[in-house]
Amino acid sequence: MTIYALVSEIPKIKLWGLDTAQRLQRHLTEISKTSKSSPGKIHWLDKIADLPETGQVLLFRGGFIFENRTIEGVIATPNCILKYDGQPAAAFVDAKFAAKVLEHMRDQKKARPDGLSVITTHNLEAFDSSLRRSTRPLLEPVSLANKRALENKLYGNAYRGITDLVTKFVWPRPAKRAVQVCAGMGITPNMVTTIGLLLVIAACYLFYYQHYGWGLLAGWIMTFLDTVDGKLARVTINSSKFGHLYDHLIDLVHPPFWYIIWGASLAGFNGVSGLSFYQMSWAIIVAYLSGRIVEGLFPLLGSCEIFTWRPFDAWFRLITARRNPCMILLTMSLLAGRPDWGFIAVTFWTVFTTIILNIRLAYAAIYRLKNGPLSSWLSEQDVARGPNARAYSIFGATTVSHK
Repeated sequence: MTIYALVSEIPKIKLWGLDTAQRLQRHLTEISKTSKSSPGKIHWLDKIADLPETGQVLLFRGGFIFENRTIEGVIATPNCILKYDGQPAAAFVDAKFAAKVLEHMRDQKKARPDGLSVITTHNLEAFDSSLRRSTRPLLEPVSLANKRALENKLYGNAYRGITDLVTKFVWPRPAKRAVQVCAGMGITPNMVTTIGLLLVIAACYLFYYQHYGWGLLAGWIMTFLDTVDGKLARVTINSSKFGHLYDHLIDLVHPPFWYIIWGASLAGFNGVSGLSFYQMSWAIIVAYLSGRIVEGLFPLLGSCEIFTWRPFDAWFRLITARRNPCMILLTMSLLAGRPDWGFIAVTFWTVFTTIILNIRLAYAAIYRLKNGPLSSWLSEQDVARGPNARAYSIFGATTVSHK
């Protein structure tokens, strides 16, 4: 199935370096490649005269900004018009209606064809599983007056609502500045990821030769850039399968190497609590892999990940033994003048949090047998006003400074 797309009324305003037509083209390219609903090939039309006689047509007014979820929601509703505050913003119709619908979108005094439904973003899915947050799909008018606010919203919408405490509470503001610089200079997300990879290697070298302070500096910069590359990809709609795999493979592989190399560098370290260095290293590897396996298995129980199932899991994600919480432990141990404490703390914290994850998986499996497929608390109706309102205010989305 081929879907044709046309955008009209394009303002001369750029958000994160892209005008609305460029953003829509990138959105549609992403959707055609990655959408679970498989809309098929999306063919971009340059002018009204190119409208086909048959098929289905997506119509957009360039004076609005969208996101993938918004467009996918429209595609999932054939012969509809999407409105914002009473104004037509987009439509998905049979080709025979396209010209008249486009006229109606430009001038509402002209009647729209019969048989078309009217929807708003209230009708579209609010929970975004990929970013672990619950917000209504984006649809906003674009103007010079709200340009800065929209850029802030796009950046905030690029953030996972549920993540570790450093990424959630420390990195948003400085990372936004870095994304602005990268977008302005034409630096791509993969370039940022490559710098991060070099810092991963540098940190390994520095840790091994006991240059812990410099190694931590390299490590923390890497974790910061790991936030920047993903946000840059999302606000410039410049994601790719290779970039996604490249970034996630680095994130997945390097943390246990950092911890073990740190431990291997400790002169005279013979282990603790009857455990040798090698036993502790294996404990880190086994616990780390076990935790990742739990994360991979959990979605088989329903339509959510382990950290999005219940508020407890969201709170626990803040401190779960992933890279950034473990980097805090290593940094604290160095400041205390006892780098050996860092290795010990990371080992036991990794094992402890993995035990909790396995308990949650077992409990969820029992719950699944009794009550059916799992779903996230963020997808519940009126979650912002219910008993989990406080957790929703923290994890429903990531709020970013407008400064």
